[in-house]
Formats: sequence, C-alpha cells, structure tokens
Amino acid sequence: MIEIAARQSQLEQAVSKLTGLTLTILIFAALVAIAFTLAERTGERVQRFLKYVIFLAPALLFLFIGLVAPAFRTLYLSFRDARGEESVGLENYHWAFTQPEILDVLRNTGVWMIVAPIASTGFGLLIAVLTDRMRRPGLVKSLIFMPMAISFVGAGIIWKFVYQFEPNERAPEIGLLSQIAEWLGFVPTNWLLVNPLNTFLLIVVFVWIQTGFAMVVLSAAIKAIPDEILEASMLDGASGWKRFSRVTVPMIRGTIIVVLSTITIGALKVFDIIRTMTGGNFKTSVIANEMYNQSFRALNYGTGSALAIILFLGVLPLVAYNVVNLRRERSER
Repeated sequence: MIEIAARQSQLEQAVSKLTGLTLTILIFAALVAIAFTLAERTGERVQRFLKYVIFLAPALLFLFIGLVAPAFRTLYLSFRDARGEESVGLENYHWAFTQPEILDVLRNTGVWMIVAPIASTGFGLLIAVLTDRMRRPGLVKSLIFMPMAISFVGAGIIWKFVYQFEPNERAPEIGLLSQIAEWLGFVPTNWLLVNPLNTFLLIVVFVWIQTGFAMVVLSAAIKAIPDEILEASMLDGASGWKRFSRVTVPMIRGTIIVVLSTITIGALKVFDIIRTMTGGNFKTSVIANEMYNQSFRALNYGTGSALAIILFLGVLPLVAYNVVNLRRERSER
C-alpha cells in the first residue's frame, strides 16, 4: 500500500509539472500572438519597438535571473551577518581589510594580477614574434597552444606531479623539479610548502596555459601589420629591435591591452589551480578561493559576499578600461 501511495504521489507530481509547463507554453504563445496582432495594426516605430521586445525580452529575463538578481542579492548579503538575518553595516568589509590572513589573501591576489598577465603576455608576444619569422610555425604554435585545451583542474594535477617531493632519501624522486634540483646539486624540498615560492609556482601553471592564448591573438595582430610599414622601416635602416619596439609594438598596442586585461581578469578570478594543488593552504589562497571557503565551508554568507563584491570591484575597472579603449579605437578609425 505504501508503494502504491508513493507511486501515485509521484504520478501526481509529474502531471502537475507537465500541466504547469503546458500552461506556461500556452501563455507565452498567446502573448506572442497578441504582440504580432498589435504590430500589424500599429506604425513602423511601434513595430520596431515590439520586435526588440519580443526577441530581447527572453535574453534579458535570463540575464536578470542569472546575473543581475544574484549580484544585487550578494551586495545585500555583504552587509548582513553570517546567516544573512541581521544588518552589520560595513563590519564584513572591515573584517576583510583588517584580518591578517585576509590581508595575505589580498596580497596574493595582487601578485597574481601583476605577475601572471605580464608573464603570459610577454612570453606570448616573444613566441609570436619568433614564430612569425619561421617558414612553418604551425607545429610550434600548436604545441604552445595545446595547454589551452586542458582545464585548470587537469593542469593543476599535472603540475602537482611536477612539484612532487619524496621525503624518503632512499626512494627515487618522481617530481621533475625535485629531480632537476638534485642534478644541479641542490637539496629538493616540498616546494608547495615554501612561501612565497609556492605562490609563484602556482602562477607558472596559469602562465603555462595562458601563453598559448596570448600567442595566438598577438600573432594574428602582427600578421595584420601592413608589409609596407615594415619594409619602410627596414629601408630607413632600423634594426630588428627598433622595428619591434617602435613599429610592431605601437601597431598592436590595442591588442596587447586587450590580452593583458583579459588575462588579468582570469588571474583575478583564479580558483581551480589553487583549490587543486594546495587548497589555499600554506599562504597561497586568493580572493576567489577564500570566498568559497567563507560561503560554502564556514557558511558565513556575509563575509563570503563581501569578498565577492571586492572581487567584482577589482574586475570592474578592467572591463571599463577595455570598453573605453575599444570606443577610442573605433572613433580613430
């Protein structure tokens, strides 16, 4: 009898869901039919407005549900207590900028934002310039770009084996970095425990992935430079370095800015590499990882939301600068 009652309950729930879905579809179809009927009897401006409403409304609705509403709720919770019940004012933000462990998190995030984009863009630009002079650069570019096909979690696991340390002196080293250190006469150590070296070792993983992205974009920008400009600089007697620094770099300045800002945003939001390799321990945590710890492990929605807002405020200037730069380039054209 219990099983029959359970099955009847499941059947009733399924019928209820199906009825609700059917009703939603019918309402949407009726609204569309009414909109088209009204459009046929109105002027051109109203028709254009209705066209935008019909086609943009679903996208705007999903954008509001998935992005705008959660953003406002996060902002609201950043001024509440751990359970989101009582207002605490700016206490969560005061906590974020006064606690020593959170200051370490902010400092690590700043290091990521400076070192990772500059290294990735620098290596990408160097490889793009060098491969541009090769007859068949496809193989080299494919090998450099290949890490982009690997997720941050997969890359973290791969490089965790590279940094592996064997404490038993009799056992052979399986970590590539430890083995190279032995060959060079150094005593290997548990690399991911040494601060601040461990932060830079984690940045290496990020740079390994992002260099391929920077190389492809910058290589395309270099190839778009007119040959006449490069030939004119060669006829003027400019050396290779002068052609690079005074012709190539200024011509692709806008692309370099876009690559730098894109990688900076990625470095600001990095989570997977740190979570996979160190879990944020040994002073390697960043804002995104600490936000996860506060929200989903400590269940402190106030401090977690405050860190999320700080992360958003860090990304916002980069996005705004990109928009301004793109508008400036369009106006110059």
